[in-house]
Amino acid sequence: MDEEQDIITLVDDNGDEQLFEVLFTFKSEDFGKSYIVLYPAGAGEDEEVEMLAYIFDPEETAASTEGGLTPIEDDAEWSMVEERLNQFLDEQED
Repeated sequence: MDEEQDIITLVDDNGDEQLFEVLFTFKSEDFGKSYIVLYPAGAGEDEEVEMLAYIFDPEETAASTEGGLTPIEDDAEWSMVEERLNQFLDEQED
């Protein structure tokens, strides 16, 4: 894993800012979209954390401070993202 991680600030429904690190990004040819998987910044390696995943537009994210993150609402997309996350985590264990 890179020493230099990308940090993203998300604002929750209460207006509180939370920092997240980018675990990985990938593009799905099946859905024609890019995805990003995040985890809470500062979490330890052995710490169990909730991961967040979004559809993202790398062009929009780079060009704006608002970011280009869109919630995933389709069950088929969620299944695909979970499968990719599991593959990524399995590869990290090797």
